[in-house]
Amino acid sequence: MAETNGHTSRPRVLIPEKVSPDGLRLLQETLDVDEKKGLTPDELKDIIGEYDALIVRSETKVNAQLLAAGKRLKVVARAGVGVDNVDLEAATKLGVIVVNSPQGNINAAAEHTIALLMAVARNVGSASVSIKSGKWERSKLVGVEVKGKTLCVLGLGKVGLTVARAAGGLGMNLMAFDPYANPSLAASANVELVSSMDELLEQADFLTIHTPMIASTKGIIGASELSKMKKTARILNVARGGIVDEKSLLEAIEAGTIAGAGLDVFTAEPPQPGDTASKLIEHPSVVATPHLGASTVEAQENVSIDVCTQVISILSGQLPRSAVNAPIILPEEYRTLQPFVTLLEKMGSLYTQHFGQNNSTQRLRTTFELVYEGTLASTNNTKPLFASLVKGLVSPVTSTDSLNINIVNAELVAKERGILISESKSRENLEQEGYSASVTLKVRLDPRSPSASRRGNPIEGEQSSQRKTKIQDQIITGFVVNNQPYISRLGRFSCQFVPTGTLLICRNYDEPGKIGVVGERLGKAGVNIRFMSVAPIEQNGNNGGGLTVDGHEAKENEALMILGVDKPVDEEVRKSLIAGDGVVEASVVLL
Repeated sequence: MAETNGHTSRPRVLIPEKVSPDGLRLLQETLDVDEKKGLTPDELKDIIGEYDALIVRSETKVNAQLLAAGKRLKVVARAGVGVDNVDLEAATKLGVIVVNSPQGNINAAAEHTIALLMAVARNVGSASVSIKSGKWERSKLVGVEVKGKTLCVLGLGKVGLTVARAAGGLGMNLMAFDPYANPSLAASANVELVSSMDELLEQADFLTIHTPMIASTKGIIGASELSKMKKTARILNVARGGIVDEKSLLEAIEAGTIAGAGLDVFTAEPPQPGDTASKLIEHPSVVATPHLGASTVEAQENVSIDVCTQVISILSGQLPRSAVNAPIILPEEYRTLQPFVTLLEKMGSLYTQHFGQNNSTQRLRTTFELVYEGTLASTNNTKPLFASLVKGLVSPVTSTDSLNINIVNAELVAKERGILISESKSRENLEQEGYSASVTLKVRLDPRSPSASRRGNPIEGEQSSQRKTKIQDQIITGFVVNNQPYISRLGRFSCQFVPTGTLLICRNYDEPGKIGVVGERLGKAGVNIRFMSVAPIEQNGNNGGGLTVDGHEAKENEALMILGVDKPVDEEVRKSLIAGDGVVEASVVLL
């Protein structure tokens, strides 16, 4: 929930373009939704700072300036496939998740491709204009049949494959070029995969394009490529404007090098009078439509419901499913990772607050190692866990208003702050422990850092008379049971507690009366203890020597006292606990 003027409110979503009623109803159940159509760029920029999410289609330009003004923005959702109108680099730096709907309009785009295929083959566009103007030009408008012709597909993704299957039903021969195509899916659709684009171009009676618009595909069909095609060939583009070089295509059609084209997308939309796209549209051998590939009632509902569902999920703290600027999380991975995402954030925050009491980011200039154990070691996608650890480490020492840390920008944040994290896996069976997976955070202090020197390890170059003391690694281990995270080791101590709320963690000599002393002082301060856990030294851990947080020697007769309390413990009370009664150190942690 967002907080405004001390009052909890629902997250706010801004929608400056049309979204289907079904999607709106989903949003309105848990979020505050504002539909504000017709905003100018300046008007949008002036109000975006009040919103947690922005849902757009293709008209709104989400540039770096707009993103920077959206101080609360967590997610930008594009109700469609392409995200050309969103500055992904700027969004990534700011930790804004950008999602789209990669599957909502697959069928609509594929059907529109087939519609253009038939329209170009049978001169439907010119015939319609002719008869509406009172003419009857049957002999002039003779077309070709598609049965027995070769449809060549550039980009055999979901849309390309759907087009191929439909064209196969029309009796067409099918070929495709896509280095990343699934051979078994291609074979099941009777599509022959070729090894080069040149081979594809030479065989095409109809060429349909279904690639994304990226640097490597911009202008991929130009004069050279068009010259390799049959003079009777026709080109279809329902993907993105700019993939086909419009100037080269116009010249080829005018010269008779290419028989015609069916175009739904253009470099500039809408095209401007007199530009190349407008001349293509006006040509009698071209059937053109105004970017209608996803314009069906069903597709609009599908993409709207899809992106609205993702916005709700992300604003509730869940992992993104179709983030354009983050790794794709498969459903089975999501189920495994979600509880550990929570655990890793808690562990990172626990480290910073417990081991780094001075809340200095200098203490983060250390080497961290994450060890995934048990069934967690088999997961291929650990990016969300990495991101959650970084968020946990940094959040206690960073204003939440100034930095949004998540799976999108975690690596950038870690690099900027000198946080080095390595990851390793151990497939050890943990069933005897009562859980199937765990994760361990091992922290090795950089002896050159201020925090290490305070622990007794002199910086290289200082006087040799200074005492050199071994710096003990800091360890936190956690596991999950029934989606509930637990901490099972903290430093040298074996424990079991739920990392939530306000915790008071005391390291004390393991002698009678220590619990009573702490409880009495908290009681006098009006602090109520909700739960308590006493942690002995880990029997299998590294118990030998070293210094801990405040420089006191570690002893063998120590224990850790973890108390869940109902309110923050002020600094005066915390310091009063560290006295001659055997409490060596105390830290207050808010999770």
